[in-house]
Amino acid sequence: MFTLILSFFTIALLYATVGFGGGSSYIAILAAGGVPFTLIPKISLMCNLLVVAGGCYHYMKEGHFNKKLILPFVLSSVPMAFLGGSFPLTEKTFFILLTITLALCGIRILFLPDHKVEEVKNPGMVTSLTVGAFLGLLSGMVGIGGGIFLSPILINLKWARSKDAAAVASMFIFLNSLAGLAGQFMKDSSVPEGSTLLPLFIAVILGGQIGSRLGTHSKVSYQLIQKGTGILTLFISVRLILKHLV
Repeated sequence: MFTLILSFFTIALLYATVGFGGGSSYIAILAAGGVPFTLIPKISLMCNLLVVAGGCYHYMKEGHFNKKLILPFVLSSVPMAFLGGSFPLTEKTFFILLTITLALCGIRILFLPDHKVEEVKNPGMVTSLTVGAFLGLLSGMVGIGGGIFLSPILINLKWARSKDAAAVASMFIFLNSLAGLAGQFMKDSSVPEGSTLLPLFIAVILGGQIGSRLGTHSKVSYQLIQKGTGILTLFISVRLILKHLV
């Protein structure tokens, strides 16, 4: 349990520095630890909410939040996250989606670095709605917030600079996690034990607060640690393939 708490604290701290909640790494660790698949998305989404709530506050306080940019994405992502969370999945289907998602997250962290944006362009409405809908559906079904994919899209397509992208990703994750969690509980009302959840919640709140403050007030780079997170995510996705799909 101590190792799990320390892992969640570290994940929350690192991901919060760039506006993420850490959902991809939470689900990776929970899946590797043999947690029942019906509980994995719920724990991950609840931890996401606790982490990015602080990030949303700090980024909005620093003036990085762009309402016009995020609105089209959340208009389509929130209902799709709820739909994805409420959609019934077999254990095998869940782990197939989870494995694909973790592999994509690991590849994104390791091989798709964000580029510096000199001039910002406005994304088209249809494109924003389409991207939001896809990420929202995936978020609700698997238990991530979707920000780990939205942020590089915003930066690499020159729709936002890094700080603004992190702020938008934080709010995107928060709203999708909330909608996805509601869908998950509509599908299955079972709740993890409080004795397990409370220490994890405290760990991610502390880690998230430290990380979000570092992310908004400093230029500290955690590239090496993020690369390690990417390797861990890919490693666990391979383990899941060998365990559930082979």
